[in-house]
This record gives sequence, structure tokens and C-alpha cells, in this order.
Amino acid sequence: MPFESETSSWPRHTLAFWFDSLQGRFTLAMLAGLLIVQLLVNLLWYHQAELRTRRQAETAAHHVATGVLGTLRALRELPPTNQHFVIELLRNMGGTRFLVFINKAPVEIQPLPEQPLARVVEAIVQKELAAQLPPGAETRVVLASPVGLHTSPEGALLADLPESWVDPSLLASERPAPFLVVQVQTEPGQWHYMTGSMPDPYFLEQLDFITWQRLTPQLLTLCLVLVLTVAAARALTAPLRGLSRAAALVGHRTTPQPLRVTGTSEVRSAIKAFNEMQERIRRYLSDRERLFASISHDLRTPITRLRLRSELLDEEAVQDEFHEDLDELDMMVKTALQIVKDTDIHENRVPVRIDLVLQKMVRDARMAGQQIELEDLPLTVFGKPLALKRALGNLLDNAIFYGAGSGQHKAELRMSEGAAGSAEAGQVLLTVRDHGPGVPESELARLGQPYTRLDHGSKLRQDGLGLGLSIVRDIVADHGGQLRLRNHPQGGFEVRLALPAHRPGESQAAPIAAANLAAASTTEQGKPA
Repeated sequence: MPFESETSSWPRHTLAFWFDSLQGRFTLAMLAGLLIVQLLVNLLWYHQAELRTRRQAETAAHHVATGVLGTLRALRELPPTNQHFVIELLRNMGGTRFLVFINKAPVEIQPLPEQPLARVVEAIVQKELAAQLPPGAETRVVLASPVGLHTSPEGALLADLPESWVDPSLLASERPAPFLVVQVQTEPGQWHYMTGSMPDPYFLEQLDFITWQRLTPQLLTLCLVLVLTVAAARALTAPLRGLSRAAALVGHRTTPQPLRVTGTSEVRSAIKAFNEMQERIRRYLSDRERLFASISHDLRTPITRLRLRSELLDEEAVQDEFHEDLDELDMMVKTALQIVKDTDIHENRVPVRIDLVLQKMVRDARMAGQQIELEDLPLTVFGKPLALKRALGNLLDNAIFYGAGSGQHKAELRMSEGAAGSAEAGQVLLTVRDHGPGVPESELARLGQPYTRLDHGSKLRQDGLGLGLSIVRDIVADHGGQLRLRNHPQGGFEVRLALPAHRPGESQAAPIAAANLAAASTTEQGKPA
């Protein structure tokens, strides 16, 4: 479905933009650089914040330890009967640093998990108490959450105490501050339980690396840089996009227009060089077109003279052969200029008797002393006569010249018709085989490329331009046919050509084009060649 294809292609287009285009790579480079800078800045900030917070926490721990020792000293100076009275009085007054309880056993407290700085504070307070208290006095120091904090072995909770005893803000459910719990055994069966917040209750939050307060401005900065980078990259690459579009139009027979010189100095230099190259190409094509037009015009005069002189020949058969060659030469001259302009010979498609074309080519080759075997059938295709003769002549010339085997230049031409029910049904099959050394298997794939020459042909002829199989392949493809190249099992090289056969009534009646190329070919005795 179209929607599915568009959906599946969207990730590919997105990846191509970010990783394959200059604009996407420039944007990614800027974003990567900004992210690395932000990460380094945040790491540096975190390191400094950690050192500062650690120093402040250590100082606060010393003050808390001093306060705990002072509270214990004051309570020890009171008679046991008055300790509970003084503690109750301090609770009702409120505003005290510590909540003090006297228990018969220590209370199990759950410390804050995964907080290294909390462990540092606990260790400092523990060390201070151990240094000031009598030897053997057992102490327990824990920094814990006030939520669910027990204040007695019986299970009393800190949250159940009256609000006047403790600041309610320290017990707020949305942001509870940690409490430091200190338990000291003053005598057997008596534990002083003291709890309170640190001087800076939220000192642990200063080490939170990821917070919205810190990430929001950085994300806004990143988005702003992304927008500005995309806009800048688009502006920088706009001249390159124009240069790419202009380069793609070169050779499409459009009137080249000079590009506007904009952009950076490097881009301006590239655009200037492209404009100069485009002007040189335009002048070259114009000069070549005028040259071929002049050649085409000049060749018509001797062709006309030869045609007039051929009328003086006595033998009608020889006169007809001259007329055929002159008609073909005249057709080639007329299309020479068109070839230069469009690299294609514009011909009308007509029924072509391939067997008559081959008979004419084989007869001319035999007159030149070549050895050719022909097995033909009266088969017709619908196509361009001159183009087909060009393709067939190219195959025959290659077979004769390059297919040298046992000191002979011998070629075999065989025509057949595709068998009914097979994949080749309704096709005219032509096989051209030589008896040469063949082609290395590794070279078969590149035979259809322009200007391809093999070592064998280069040794025979130094001044060649290639086998011309790319031209043959293009002509065959234009006629809806197929071309197959292979080494023959019994030696030599074989080219198999398949063209759609023409049946009477498939198109409007037209004179068979073989009359233009190879009118009924017979020998001087009137027998088939």
C-alpha cells in the first residue's frame, strides 16, 4: 500500500538526512560538540558541588556532635527524677534542636540507602562521641528518613508526636528532610534517644545530578542551538544544492544558465569553476554540431554524383546493389547530425526481414575473403532497420576479427524461432559463434561496458576503441529483446540474441525494410547466398 511504503521509507529518509547529507552531518557535529561541552561542565559542577557539600556536611556534623554532647552532659547533671520533667518541659516549649527520649533498649533504625555523604556524617558524629564519652559507652548514629521513624522500642512513630514538638515542615510528605538519630547508652538498661534535623536539612539534595531545575535551561539551550544550526547549515548548503541541480542538467539538451555566485569563498570558487566548465562544454558541443552539419552537407554532393554515375551502368543487378549502398550511405549522412545532437538514430519502426539483412552482410563479408556459415530462416522483426544492421554488423565483425582459431577467422550465424510453450516462444533467435580463444569467465560481466577491450583483441589491434557490445545491448533492449554472452562448450565465444518476432497483421502494413538495407539477395547466378 502507498501509505505503508511511505511509512517504511520515512526512517530511511531521516537517517539519510542526518548521516548522509552535509546539512545533517554539520548539525550532528554541532549538537555533539554542545552535548560534550554540557557534559563536561556538569561533571565539573558536580565535582565542585560535591567538595563544597562535603565540607559543609563535615562542619555541620561537628556542630551536631557538640550539641549532642552538651545535651548529654546537661542531662547527666540532673537528678534522675528531674530528667523526665526537664525533657517534657523542653518538648512543650518547642524550638529545641533535639527531641530527647529515654528508652530501656535501643531502637532499630533503617538508614538512608545509597547515600555516601550520609555515611560520612554518621562516621564523624560517631567519632566525636566516642572521643568525648566515657570508655565503653555504646553509641548508635544513623541518618534516616522521618517517614516511619520509630522513637521507642514499643513502636511509637515520630509522625505521631504533637506538632509543637517538631517542625511540621520537616515531616512534609512531598519533601521530608532526613533526621539524625543518636542513641547513647548512659547506664545499663537506659538509652538516651536524640533526634533532629541537620543545620541544612536538605544538604543531600545538593548532590542530585539530574533535576528539572538544572536540565530545563540546558534543554532550551540545546533546542535553540539545534534550530540555529539547521538554519545556518541550510543557508550554507543552499548554493551546493543549486550546483548539484545544475550539474544534473548537464547533457540533457537544456540551455545552460550560469549559476549565481553566492556562499562562502570555497563554494563561490566551485560555482565559478562550474560556470566556466559549463561554458566550455556548450562551446564544444556547438562547434561539434557545426562540424558534423558541414560534413553531412559536404557528403551529399559526392553521393549525388555517385548516384548519377550508377545510372550509366549496364547491368541492372549491379546498378541495384550500388543503389542499395548509396541509399544506406545517404541515410547515415542524414542521421549524422541527429546522432551528434541526441546520441540516437531516429528511425521509424517497420517490419525487417532479418534473414535478408544477414544474407547481404554475409555476401559482402565473403567477397572480402571471410569464412562465414549462415543458417537462416525467413523471419521478420518490427524495429529500426539501420540500428538493427548496426548491431548485427558489430557482432559479425567481432566474430570474424577477434574469433581467430587455428589460424582461421571463421564465424557461424544461425537463425531459429523460439519453440512454442517455452520462454522464448514468439522470438527470433540469432546465434553468432566464433572459434577463437573465448573470454575469461571473470571478464564476462564487463563485456557490455563501453570501450571494453580484452588482452586478445589488444594484441591483434592496437588502435581499437572496444568491442561495441554496449551499443548492441542498448539497441537490443530498445527493441524489447535480450542478449546473452557465453563461452561455447566446444570452444570459441557465442552471442545469443533474441528479438520479438513480427507477425502479419500486428501493425499497419508497411514495406519490408530489407529493401532499404539488403534487397532480395541473390548471387549472380540467381541462387540464394
